[in-house]
Formats: sequence, structure tokens, C-alpha cells
Amino acid sequence: MKRRPLLLFLVAALLSAVGYGGYRYLGKGAEQPRFKLAKLESGSLTAVVSSTGTLNPVVSVQVGSQVSGQIKEILVDFNSPVKAGQLIARIDPETFQLRVRQAEADLEAVRAAAAVQRAEVARAAASLADALRDLERKTLLVQKYFISTAERDKAQTAFDVARASLQVAEAQARSSEAVVRQRQSQLAQAKVDLERTAIRSPVNGIVVKRSVDTGQTVAASLQAPELFIIARNLSDMQVEASIDEADVGRIHQGQKAGFTVDAFPGRAFEGSVVQVRKSAQVVSNVVTYTVIISAANPELVLLPGMTANVRIIVAQKDKVLKAPNTALRFRPPGSGEDKSSSPLAPGVAAQAASGASAGRLWLPDETGKPKSVQVRLGLTDGSMTEILSNELREGTAVLVGIAAAAKTSAAPVGPRFP
Repeated sequence: MKRRPLLLFLVAALLSAVGYGGYRYLGKGAEQPRFKLAKLESGSLTAVVSSTGTLNPVVSVQVGSQVSGQIKEILVDFNSPVKAGQLIARIDPETFQLRVRQAEADLEAVRAAAAVQRAEVARAAASLADALRDLERKTLLVQKYFISTAERDKAQTAFDVARASLQVAEAQARSSEAVVRQRQSQLAQAKVDLERTAIRSPVNGIVVKRSVDTGQTVAASLQAPELFIIARNLSDMQVEASIDEADVGRIHQGQKAGFTVDAFPGRAFEGSVVQVRKSAQVVSNVVTYTVIISAANPELVLLPGMTANVRIIVAQKDKVLKAPNTALRFRPPGSGEDKSSSPLAPGVAAQAASGASAGRLWLPDETGKPKSVQVRLGLTDGSMTEILSNELREGTAVLVGIAAAAKTSAAPVGPRFP
């Protein structure tokens, strides 16, 4: 009889513990998820295309050699300012001087031969004139029957031979004159080659590269060897940026661009698109196009070869209603929609179309449950997107995610039994 109240107490305590645990379990399972909220904003929106490129001079001239030989002297070095026509290097001219002398001697020889041929022409002309007089004389004597016809025929033959000899002498004289002109051309070529041993700057600029040293031999065969590279004007530079084929359709001449270089991380430089080259470059099945961006360099701080991080402004709007892209990608649990169906799913590039695509936002209702709203999307910069809707206003709360559940300090402790 004494154990019965104790047994009843234990049963009641056990039922209380089970009931409390069931309440905690069922109450937690029925708790609604908590959402992260963000507000629609109003402001400017700028769409950009980002890429990397290389700084280069606008005009860069490669100076080579048209003749082969040994470098005798170099008169400029790296960063040397030069003027157009200035002597910057010299190839040993001795071989070419000898060629000029040989060409001059050959010219004198053929000129003498041409003089001989002209004398032969004069002699043949005199012989022809004598044969003509003899023929005329004998023709008159035949008419008066003083000599026979055979004598006149011999005079005619002598005249024909003299005329042919004159023609041969004149042809030989013309050939000699042609040889003289040929030797004159060879002499002029030898002088040009001699002049080409003096390497001169073709433009005004600065030497940015020197590829040879004194004593080095250069061989000009199928391609002129590179001796120097001269930048025409380093105060006007350009960035050659590689733009992906998915973005090149939005880039046009005249668009504003900005870029930074690693040498000056806290400084921004400005420029504009001056050319979109149509020649495609394929590297590892990735197609890119070269876009030329102007870069003013009045302080000469930008150097050729620097890597530039380029941002090209392709579209810009002011005073637009915009929402974070996370709100457009968010789908609450149980909605039955896949996040990848959103037009702004991760991995999709920022687009500049205005009202060309549709999206969905989720807003909390009066009870805190999410409700969907269809919207039209406009300009996007990759993090914010323009919302084209008359129903939504600035400051409207939208769902962007699910808040993490609060961690409980410890599990409830059941009643202690004596």
C-alpha cells in the first residue's frame, strides 16, 4: 500500500516528461522558416564589360636592316629620344665601298666600249656614203655606155654591204648604250646598299627596345632582322583588350572606358573605345576579339607592356528602380521552381537589354508567407537589376534568402527521480 503512491508519482512524472518532449518536438517542426529581406532601391545603374588588356604605343615602328653585315657602332640606347633621319647605328661599310668601286670601274669599261661602237658607226656611215657616190657615178657611166653593166652591179653590191655594216654598227652601239645603263643601275644599287649601312630613325620617338650590340652580325635574307623598336609618341597610348564573343556585340566605337594598372593600384585612368577589330582570336576553343581603347599618358607614367584591368561602360541609366540579383534568383522552399530557371541564375553574364526578359520576385504577405510577383527586367550590372513595374515602389521588402536557425543552448532536462 505504501508503494502505490510512489508508483503513481513516477508514472505521472514520466507522462509529463513525454508530453513536454512531444510539445517541444512538434512545436519546432511547425515553426515557419525565417527569411532574409532586402529593399528595392532607386538610383543609377551602369552596365559594364570587364576584361584585361595590354598597354602599347599607338604607333610602334620596328627598325631593321636591309643589308647584311657586322654592327660597327650603335649610337642610341634604351629610352633614347630620336628624330626622324637621325643616325642610330652603322653596319661596317667596307664591303659595300668595294662594291661601289667595282661598279664604277665596270661602268667606265662599258662606256669606253660604247665609245668604240660609236666610232664604228661613224666609220660604217662613211663607207656607206663612199659606196653611194661610187654607185651613182657608175650608174651615170653605164647610161653613157662608158662602162659595162657588170661594173655597176659590183658598185650596187658594195653599197648594200656598206648599208648592212652601218646597221650592224648602230645595233652594236645601242647594245653598248644599254650595257652602260645597266652598269649605271648597278652602281646606283651599290651606292644605295652603301647608304643602307647607316641605320637611321624613320620617325620621331623614343627607343623602347634595342636588340643588337656592337660587333654582332645581322643577316638580311627573307626577313629584315629587328634592330630597334621606336615608339612614336608615348604620351598617346592604347589598350588592346580581349573581349569575349558573348560581350563584343554590346561594344561600339566611342563608348567610355576606364582601366587600372597594377603599378598604380589606387589610380584610375580613362579612355574610350576607338576600334573593334573583326579578326577573331581562338585560344583553347575560346573566341575573343581585340578592342582598342585610347589611353592618354601626358605624365608618361604608363609604360608599354603593362597589364590593364578594363571596364567598358556599355549602358547607363539614372533614377531607376532596382533590386538585388539575389532576390531574382531566390526561390522559397516548396515553391516547386528551380533556381536555374531564373534569367539571372549564377554564371549568366550581365545583360544590357531593356525590358527584354521576365523575372519573379517574392514578397512577404501580411502573415509573413512568401508571395510571388512577376516583373519585367531591364538593365543589370551583375549585382543589381532594373525592375520595370508599376506595382512596386522604392523601399518594398523582397525575399533574398532564408535566415539561419537560432542555435539552442542545450536540450531540456527531464525531471530527476529520487
